Amino acid sequence: MAIFLYQNDLPDRLKLGPSVAIDTETMGLDPRRDRLCLVQLSTGDGNAHLVQIARGQTSAPNLERLLTDPNVLKIFHYGRFDIAAMKAAFGVTTNPVWCTKIASRLIRTFTDRHGLKYLLQEMVGVDISKQQQTSDWGAAALTEAQKEYAASDVLHLHALKKELERRLIREDRMDLAQRLFDFLPTRAELDLMGWADTTDIFLH
Repeated sequence: MAIFLYQNDLPDRLKLGPSVAIDTETMGLDPRRDRLCLVQLSTGDGNAHLVQIARGQTSAPNLERLLTDPNVLKIFHYGRFDIAAMKAAFGVTTNPVWCTKIASRLIRTFTDRHGLKYLLQEMVGVDISKQQQTSDWGAAALTEAQKEYAASDVLHLHALKKELERRLIREDRMDLAQRLFDFLPTRAELDLMGWADTTDIFLH
């Protein structure tokens, strides 16, 4: 495994292919308040590309092109948050998207465990550490432990997607899942406008 760390944006000539796993690290859990600090990406080849986002940064042209490229599928785990965080930071809408948490909730109704750590253990046979989850992602220099943690959140998403997709197709829920994925950018926009879980716009 190789971890590549960049400042402010992806390199000009970096090509990541037709599907990219993406995750983010922020200063907190409210994308309207807490700034984006790191975007991590992987093509599923065992390598991770980490982009540190500076405080006050509002543009990352190469990353933005990737996020909005209609020919590149962006794979997330809990994409609702990551899509909102990047829209708050850069003003762009990420599309098209695929979310492993939504897929898990739709197909694994026998459990309430839909966290990435549990899914990777059960479905991919990989055990990842969550020890650095609440560390300071706004620090100027990331520790090796932080970089390894950030990478682990994207390295196995392609394999996880493949297994979840297989089960969705088997249970005839793939079409419904796709419609939910298509709605995710809108759901993220609603979050940024203040319609969070406590003010569900679909309630009576």
